[in-house]
Amino acid sequence: MSILPRPWRRPSFLPGILHADNSKGPWGGAGGDDGSGPRNPWALPPGGRKGAAPGPSALDEFLKKARGGGGGTGGGGGWSGLPGGANARTLWAIGAGVLVAVWIVFTSFHQIGPQERGIVTYFGRYAGTLQPGIQLTAPAPIARVQMVDVQRFRTENFPRGDGVNLTLTGDQNIVDLTYSVRWNVADPRNFVFQLAQPEETVRAAAESAMRAVVATTTLDQALGAGRTTIEGRVAELTQAILNSYRSGVAIQGVSINRAAAPQQIVDDFNKVTEAQQGAVAALNNSRGYAQQVVARAQGEAAAFDRVYEQYRLAPEVTRRRMYYETMEAVLAKSDKTVVEPQGVVPYLGVPGARRVIDPQAASPAQAPPAQTAAPAGAAQ
Repeated sequence: MSILPRPWRRPSFLPGILHADNSKGPWGGAGGDDGSGPRNPWALPPGGRKGAAPGPSALDEFLKKARGGGGGTGGGGGWSGLPGGANARTLWAIGAGVLVAVWIVFTSFHQIGPQERGIVTYFGRYAGTLQPGIQLTAPAPIARVQMVDVQRFRTENFPRGDGVNLTLTGDQNIVDLTYSVRWNVADPRNFVFQLAQPEETVRAAAESAMRAVVATTTLDQALGAGRTTIEGRVAELTQAILNSYRSGVAIQGVSINRAAAPQQIVDDFNKVTEAQQGAVAALNNSRGYAQQVVARAQGEAAAFDRVYEQYRLAPEVTRRRMYYETMEAVLAKSDKTVVEPQGVVPYLGVPGARRVIDPQAASPAQAPPAQTAAPAGAAQ
């Protein structure tokens, strides 16, 4: 190794300055050879020569050892303390073998959990699916294993966050739907190789299916009892779309969490809902009244049929009984008068018997006492 030259040389004007008379300086004079006074550190040593040239530096020694130049007291090896020659090559071969063995062990044995499946690829091509347990494959990068959880249920919520999800119904109304879709992995191979973005694909298919189904239903069905039907149809249609993609995804269920009118028209929507509820209530009341009338008419017709059967068996007796029952019902509500051949005699009232008072006749009869009582009080 050559020693680099100094990067700078002493300027030509410095010798004049250094050799100037400095008897009054801090170092005194030149500090001559007689040893009187302190010696100038910048002056030449006694005898007119500087020290001997320095030996090689520590960096030079290190580089020599690294190249195997043998610098230092060590024997034939390059690094101090390590054997050289054939022994060094043997140690390097053993170390490399240990590293390769560790690499093979850590990349060839795979622990597959009970809920997982391992997708094996050789140079990027599908080679098989590993079942739960400890499985062995070729080391990386020849073989790679991707773990897929097939038992975890994933849930996609629509919409994300607190936004709105306006959907058009079949009767040209708008409904705000909040729903969720649950799914899991059914075929790990298709799930890994057929879908680049599984979550986004499931969301797109589910949203498309929901809008298609709601577009064929009415607003009342979406808000009321038709939710269960809508959920089932959406799940079936979403599964059919994903099957056409060979996605390896199984839809476990669709749940409508909330269905309501948009916030901008909620007041008008509530009024329409109240009017519809009033119409339904009035219709139910009318149907109940009709049922009561029909039931009463049917009862009267059945009673008439029974009387007619009795009339056919004994016509004279039945006529008399019907006459007596009718007269009893009529005379029970009025005063009675007995007419005899000698004249008209008022009906003798039985003590405690109730007399029927005509409301029209009773009103004028009660007015005169009230009118006569006023002048009497005034006279007093």
